[in-house]
Amino acid sequence: MPEHPPALIEFRNVSIMRGERPALRDVSLRIEPAEHVAILGPNGCGKSTFIKAITRECYPLARPDASLRILGQERWNIFELRGLLGIITNDLVAACLREASALEIVLSGFFSSVRVMPYHRFDTSMVQAATAALRTMEADHLASRSMTEMSSGEVHRVVTARALVHRPRALLLDEPCTSLDLRAQRDVRRIFRNLAQSGLGLILVTHDLADIIPEIGRVILLRNGRIEADGSKGEVLTADRLGALFGIPVELLERDGHYHLV
Repeated sequence: MPEHPPALIEFRNVSIMRGERPALRDVSLRIEPAEHVAILGPNGCGKSTFIKAITRECYPLARPDASLRILGQERWNIFELRGLLGIITNDLVAACLREASALEIVLSGFFSSVRVMPYHRFDTSMVQAATAALRTMEADHLASRSMTEMSSGEVHRVVTARALVHRPRALLLDEPCTSLDLRAQRDVRRIFRNLAQSGLGLILVTHDLADIIPEIGRVILLRNGRIEADGSKGEVLTADRLGALFGIPVELLERDGHYHLV
């Protein structure tokens, strides 16, 4: 009987402190490589700490019953890990805002940096891959433009292309539509739908219900560092649950797999 492949992400009884404050409390969850999952919660619920645990910027409290595995491993060379996960955070977007062309920023993804250094060596195949990633994000026309001359929506497209350049196993998206206008939000969400339909795994971390595209089938509600609910989108996204999560009475609208609060 074939061995079951390791989970993309597996938390077991994970607790993480930020200073003297617990940011995650006994979190247990398993996400498979090709899953499309949303982590939804208000500001301060532990979403950023969840991301930093995966990127190895925060570590769980050492306890006998606690573990955090990525693709079956607890210990990683961080540069090898970055080659397997396409990670897009607002901190990374800010770091990429520099006097560099879009093509250079995308190429930097091969080196887990945010610029191409003089000692970095890349070949024609890497340039072709970077150009293809920009094309996937409908941003190949930006290849020679400086990042400092782009709109917020254009910057997000380039940074996402950077995350795609090494063909990751999954994308980890942190509030992907922050600072984008309505048209840019629509375009970015449409591209993420295309990526999900291609079979790429997506882990979306957000406080905005509108970010949860129809291809996301599972939603995890996070509040005060704990998992409040974990299940199918239809089961978890209810007015009662969301009202309790955000602390306000809400009405919920759903149309063609898109959910909105009113």
